[in-house]
Amino acid sequence: MDEQQNNDFEHDDDHISQPEESSQAGEGQPAHHDETHPCYLVEFKASRKEYYRDPYHLPVKIGDDVIVQVERGEDIGRIIQRIPEGKVEHDKVKALPILRVASADERSQSADNRQKEFEAREVCRKMAGDRNLNMKVVDAEWQFDGNKITFYFTAEKRVDFRQLVKDLAGTYRTRIELRQIGARDEARRVGGIGICGYEQCCTLFLKDFEPITTQLAREQSLSLNPAKISGNCGRLLCCLRYESGYYREATKQYPKVGTDWMTAEGKGTISGVQILKDQVTVSLPEGKHEPVSLTEIRRQQRKNKSWFE
Repeated sequence: MDEQQNNDFEHDDDHISQPEESSQAGEGQPAHHDETHPCYLVEFKASRKEYYRDPYHLPVKIGDDVIVQVERGEDIGRIIQRIPEGKVEHDKVKALPILRVASADERSQSADNRQKEFEAREVCRKMAGDRNLNMKVVDAEWQFDGNKITFYFTAEKRVDFRQLVKDLAGTYRTRIELRQIGARDEARRVGGIGICGYEQCCTLFLKDFEPITTQLAREQSLSLNPAKISGNCGRLLCCLRYESGYYREATKQYPKVGTDWMTAEGKGTISGVQILKDQVTVSLPEGKHEPVSLTEIRRQQRKNKSWFE
């Protein structure tokens, strides 16, 4: 995953009364850190995910929108997975709880926040432009209860945006956070259509970014032309990583490139493998090329095996 650069800055407006922290368990309340309470993976906007426990044993299920407690107030997310206790990484679980299943009114409020985010992003862009800040404001994320707005941006270098944060806090009268993100996270938040003609994997279903190298492209017999193996983010295509396992297994069915192979046209050398076409290309003398199907390869392999056995 693209590393988030530690260029965050938060501002609290001194004239705003913040809600009292309710993370401390009161009398009769369950201890939120109790490891016996069910653990869930909760997803927020742009696939941001956190682990939360359910100390109240709420009637929640996968796909439910829930209100969770955050450091200052409440936020809304969606339960995407229940984590078996034996697989819980306790150091990653929030000490704060899932509070309740979101009501219809709360889901409606969350939808209203999405519209506010669009407007806030445009305001931030204008303010950054007025101050000639070399940064691109990508997105805004409005905390469910309005106690914080997070602005995400990209920049080639570190940016002194302290005055911008003060301007935004003065406009919205709430806590402001600016967070610098990488190119892949930007693509996920902006969305778009990939070179395959489908919606970007990172916005459609891909939850986590993993390291990708050109070696993966070589293993899949792809051109190393950057224009053909790069996504909208300018980085190597995510599908190179999650499709690599399929290609590794499929490649085992074919002879290696460079292997001699007999065809109806004579003896040649395997010069390429086209897994999606279920065939290889055999280079023959005088520059000729002949495709050989996987079915024919298997027939030849069975024949050779039975001959020697």
